[in-house]
Amino acid sequence: MNKLNQREVQNLGFLLNFPFHWTGMQRRTSKRVWETRYVVKKMRIPEATVMRLAVYSRLLENLQKRDIVTTSSGDIAEGAGVSPAQVRKDLAYFGEFGTRGVGYNVEELCGHVRRILGLNQKWPSVLVGAGKLGSALALYEGFNIRGFHIVGVFDVDPNPIGNRFGSIKVLPMEHLERVIKKENVRIGIITVPAVAAQEVGERLVKAGVKAILNFSPHVINLPADIIVRNVDFSLHLEVLAFNLTFELTECEDVGV
Repeated sequence: MNKLNQREVQNLGFLLNFPFHWTGMQRRTSKRVWETRYVVKKMRIPEATVMRLAVYSRLLENLQKRDIVTTSSGDIAEGAGVSPAQVRKDLAYFGEFGTRGVGYNVEELCGHVRRILGLNQKWPSVLVGAGKLGSALALYEGFNIRGFHIVGVFDVDPNPIGNRFGSIKVLPMEHLERVIKKENVRIGIITVPAVAAQEVGERLVKAGVKAILNFSPHVINLPADIIVRNVDFSLHLEVLAFNLTFELTECEDVGV
């Protein structure tokens, strides 16, 4: 299982503007309200935990929309496809939440999880590569809903230059650095051909981007303080093919 080491956790905290160095648990203030301070001990946080937190966030938001006031680790676990113990373990990385015998206040826990994930703020992002995949991503409303606003789309090909995705116009690459600086962009999305991915990644980093979502089939290598997620759709299809071949419902060891 991939895990985030302490340095990567600190980098993730910088990206999310979340104080991972804080210590202390929930405590009463003089105004008799709970002040939450999240805890991340000096330990390795599984990457899968962060992914599950994103799932929990969506589940809690759906509960809010249904005006459900309290929930339990069992309810969350059922929706996320994990065990109640796993839910409690994931949340325990960041502090103590809920009340034994009562459960979790949905609104409060949703707020905590969103803050942990950095979803309590807006994230201006740029996208490089205005081809078919880039165009689809630029038009995807889900990014805006989650707080990730694409403020610039760029390409080296003159053909898509000037095209619009809503209010965003495709610009030539020479405008990249200016937009990143002006909009305080820290997230870059790469949807260029494999041969150009490394160069684009390096240029984004040089311009000030701190995290990159790379949809190119080429795995890019950047400095250790840059957060990179390489997304190759064909890899997921190959995993599905493997599972179908061995008639599995999830990845597991196959005795061969």
